[in-house]
Amino acid sequence: MNARSILIVAHAYRDDTVEAAARIVSIIRQQDATPVFEKGDRAELAELVPQLADVAALGEDVPLERIDAAVVLGGDGTILRAAEIVRGGTAPVLGINMGHVGFLAESERDDMDEAVHRVLDGDFTVEERLAIAVRVRDRSGAVVYETWALNEASIEKASRERMIELVIEIDGRPLSSFGADGCVIATPTGSTAYNFSAGGPVIWPTVQAMAVVPISAHALFARPLVVGPEQKIAVEVTGVAGSHAVLWCDGRRTHPLPPGARVSVRHSDEPVRLARLHPAAFTDRLVRKFQLPVHGWRGPSGSVMTDAVTVIPPAHRMTPDEGTPTA
Repeated sequence: MNARSILIVAHAYRDDTVEAAARIVSIIRQQDATPVFEKGDRAELAELVPQLADVAALGEDVPLERIDAAVVLGGDGTILRAAEIVRGGTAPVLGINMGHVGFLAESERDDMDEAVHRVLDGDFTVEERLAIAVRVRDRSGAVVYETWALNEASIEKASRERMIELVIEIDGRPLSSFGADGCVIATPTGSTAYNFSAGGPVIWPTVQAMAVVPISAHALFARPLVVGPEQKIAVEVTGVAGSHAVLWCDGRRTHPLPPGARVSVRHSDEPVRLARLHPAAFTDRLVRKFQLPVHGWRGPSGSVMTDAVTVIPPAHRMTPDEGTPTA
């Protein structure tokens, strides 16, 4: 069997991240596997830790299709960058939180060694998350930009002092037009990110849906919408010359949107694959990451809250026949 190749995605902005990257390289090599860096990451990290200069480079020494998994050191922004790096391959992404919230992360820095060993052993499950495909056409109808997003595509005003005029379309039919600061189209994964800040709904990862959320709209009907994965969403930028907008995808990829531009969004045929080590309820993740108050909760008989995670003793767990999956 071929040796496993593990991509490590990290940046050199924080000392603890650099130290963690060097440690993970050592663990991977001890297990006779191949550590791999993206070329830019390797150059930055090697300036601080010269021993990392001989780590294999993605694309030069190891092709993307040979990457078995990506271990990410950082917060949600770094995980989004890793998802972009492995796009087109099959490697799942496992995040080790080195930041604050780290909503997408699967493990914390204190559990880093165990997480890496489990990745090397293939001891994880893979969760596929819905992504969206985004296409921009100009006034003439020509396609001028195409990209994708895991969290969201947002159409935003390019200048602070002027609103933009938008028309929302669902499945080829106009729904509403209004002046606004912008509009967010989010996936379930992105529902706890920009969508959440804009007043959109939290969508459970198991729900295949997209949220359409106007931002500071001047309109009577400008409520968040939730549509199915097969719905086709479009946002047209109207208004006078000079009222330019800009498209952002996951806060990483951007394209200008002059009046007349049309942004089409649909579900992508290529999901993002996240590696999971712990089968945990999404409710517990929300409580833990957002530090939600749950004081006074009684719950099923025998349930307790430990570090904001519900623990139900085996004797009290319902069976599938009782209507609730076992934990």
